[in-house]
Amino acid sequence: MTSSTARLTVGDPAPPFALSDATGQTVRLADFAGQRVVLYFYPRDNTPGCTREACAFNAVRDELAAHKAQVIGISPDSVTSHEKFAAKFELAFPLLSDPEHVVAEQYGVWQEKKNYGRTYFGIVRTTFIIDEQGRIARIFPNVKVEGHAAQVLRALAEMDQKAKPE
Repeated sequence: MTSSTARLTVGDPAPPFALSDATGQTVRLADFAGQRVVLYFYPRDNTPGCTREACAFNAVRDELAAHKAQVIGISPDSVTSHEKFAAKFELAFPLLSDPEHVVAEQYGVWQEKKNYGRTYFGIVRTTFIIDEQGRIARIFPNVKVEGHAAQVLRALAEMDQKAKPE
């Protein structure tokens, strides 16, 4: 395994993807053309931090929609794992399966990590806001779960303000 060399910056085109969701359907970034996408990468279904993050995004779906944004989660977990996770917590947004971490590498979030002296590769919790033109508008690296959904909503509100004519 090698660490990704992808380092996206604000203004870059968002790398396209096509991954399976919790129902086995293919979801493409292109499916959301003309909309904002809150794309968040998380390490694993049914773990405390990942569950809190997913539930927090689920709780603000209406506010996200008011900012013309759709949330999408991506992890290396299987479609079956996503199906159970989404059902257990009544998540009403796509969870996409990236078991070979191809998309995670394209977005630069598949990185070397250290935990209790062990070194391994995995997802570094990161959120991207993709604008209506398919460009990276905001990047939230090394996300801390608490307060993150509110942080994303504030960023979307700032984008709305900048988009308003003077």
